[in-house]
Amino acid sequence: MNKQIEKIRAEDMEVLVRYRWPGNVRELQNFIERSVILSSDPTLHPPLAELKRVARDSLPETRTLAAVEREHILQVLRETDWVIGGTHGAAAQLGVRRTTLLYRMRRLGISRPEN
Repeated sequence: MNKQIEKIRAEDMEVLVRYRWPGNVRELQNFIERSVILSSDPTLHPPLAELKRVARDSLPETRTLAAVEREHILQVLRETDWVIGGTHGAAAQLGVRRTTLLYRMRRLGISRPEN
């Protein structure tokens, strides 16, 4: 497009530096190219509103490691019909010893639901 970009405002550069760039270098490259296209003078005018919208929408829910571990153990227990030991039990599926799984279940407050 033969555009000559000579400067970028410090506050815009700060936003670009602080953004996490989940798509890595390609996302940054595409964003800069789009910014150049949208800029009508020698100053880069990046569409920062796009970054803020994407950042809000893409933030994962923050959970503790214990909560994630508990959820995963419960999922495997349901899949194995609450069989803990044996070659097809939850402990084998999780790659831990039966006693280790029992300890973690106690620590995380997991008990077999009553039918």
